[in-house]
Amino acid sequence: MVGTILITFGFSAVLALVLGVALGFFREKFKVERDPKIDEVREALPGANCGACGYPGCDGYAEAVATGRAPTTKCSVGGSATAEALAKIMGVEGGAVEDKVAVLLCQGAIDKTVRKGEYNGIQTCRAAKLSTGSIKTCSWSCQGFGDCVNVCKFDALAMGEDGLPHVNYDNCTGCGLCVEECPQKILTLVPRDRVGSIVLCSNRSTVKASVIKTCKVGCIKCELCVKSCPECAITMVNGIPVTDYAKCTSCGICVEKCPTKCYKMLEVDIFGTKKLVPVMEQAQA
Repeated sequence: MVGTILITFGFSAVLALVLGVALGFFREKFKVERDPKIDEVREALPGANCGACGYPGCDGYAEAVATGRAPTTKCSVGGSATAEALAKIMGVEGGAVEDKVAVLLCQGAIDKTVRKGEYNGIQTCRAAKLSTGSIKTCSWSCQGFGDCVNVCKFDALAMGEDGLPHVNYDNCTGCGLCVEECPQKILTLVPRDRVGSIVLCSNRSTVKASVIKTCKVGCIKCELCVKSCPECAITMVNGIPVTDYAKCTSCGICVEKCPTKCYKMLEVDIFGTKKLVPVMEQAQA
């Protein structure tokens, strides 16, 4: 019995040794050399692993860039500086990465909207959307459970006491993870340097009475913005006023005319980079 065990053990050891040697031999014989550019590109990336580039983390994007399968301008976190570094490594002409940030197209705070009732389901926006359509009478309103906040890797989003997510534009990288996560599709990416008017409402109902009942700051489709714009830069698209930024001069007339104050100026009310000059003061100047 003992002899059988020893023979079996010895045979197993010899077999393991032979297989180990064979595997080592074939590994060296058929190994594929790793392109050193992959490591160079990976070192130049910020390491956020957010996936905003469309690849599985920085490793996946680095390999795609190094093998010529991806452009050098897909890293929104690293921005133009990273794009230039990657272009230098790859020996190609550099390109700029458009600096974008997230903007919430809804002002449906707790005190501004009407809830259908008490929601006791899973406390996520997606679950609320799937089970109720919307916990608020406005079907397009923010559900307020912070799914967008939970996926943000840069501490750029936080839920406020008003029940809405608030963006910290100093931290926002424009990765777009929050935009993809939002089941209501009311988060969008906007160039950080964009100026002009924007509607912070996504209610597409064309019935004025319906909008008034569901939200105090919803777009009631009065079209005063469209009619008052001196540049004809605003048109109604699927029940929402849309600004043509090639025409918009940031005069602010649409903001002043909007009865529910859902029209805002990007550079004034969202980014706070400029001060709005009232229309009357503009005329006097």
